[in-house]
Amino acid sequence: MEEWVKRGYLNEDFRLFHIRDRIELELNYHYHEFDKIVVFLSGKVTYVVESKAYFLNPWDIVLVPHGQIHRPIIDTAEPYERITLWIKPDYLKNISLGGDDLRQCLAKAEEKSFALIRPDSGGRVTLMKLLSGVEAAMKSKEFGSEVLYRSLFMQFLVELNRIALADATDKNTAAFRSDPKLDEIVAYINANLTEDLSLDTIARKFYISKSYLMHKFKETTGCPAHRYIQQKRLMLAADLIREGMPVVDAGAKCGYGDYSAFLRAFKKLFGVNPSDVA
Repeated sequence: MEEWVKRGYLNEDFRLFHIRDRIELELNYHYHEFDKIVVFLSGKVTYVVESKAYFLNPWDIVLVPHGQIHRPIIDTAEPYERITLWIKPDYLKNISLGGDDLRQCLAKAEEKSFALIRPDSGGRVTLMKLLSGVEAAMKSKEFGSEVLYRSLFMQFLVELNRIALADATDKNTAAFRSDPKLDEIVAYINANLTEDLSLDTIARKFYISKSYLMHKFKETTGCPAHRYIQQKRLMLAADLIREGMPVVDAGAKCGYGDYSAFLRAFKKLFGVNPSDVA
């Protein structure tokens, strides 16, 4: 598959799904324009985010910031049960108070290039109660159910961030698999989307051959390296345009010297012209 696909559309501020099935879902790598939190409840699932594969235990939490490629690898011999939250990134910023960013757990996942949180028993119980409350309020038609739904969701986010800030699952090497060299390369690409990211330049920087880089990248992420760089740059351009940068400047900043080529690539990925996301 030459490109990852975008899955799902989010018109609300956030949505909660509680799903239990045996169906093989989302087998291809894909991405979302919203943040995603997966609370794994049961089954046999390995969850791949960017360049790392995570071996899930019940009540593990996977944090998938918007734009990151991911997919679950599901053993359908057992039902796969999970609670999935889709959240608009701006919504978390808008409801944050007192200088405490409720999106910090997702930002930390991006910064560390590590998506897994494994709460202790006390944390699991707390999150379980809060999510049960969110789910019940979501289904309720009683007076104040919308207010309760949102307030319990905020409580869940507060607790999740507290757990994430203290979490050390990244030190548990049995919980995940990764290629350290490729992790470095992916982190470098995402930190330098406005710089020279030719495959020759990256290969020289990391003392590997271009052919090895191309092979290893495609094998691990499911996407050719040049396509990964292009799509990440287009996602950055979309963010810059939403923040008010002129379309021409956003394209140039993200490596597109040819404006018509930028327009074609942008529309191919997002299905709309750059001016439509402003």
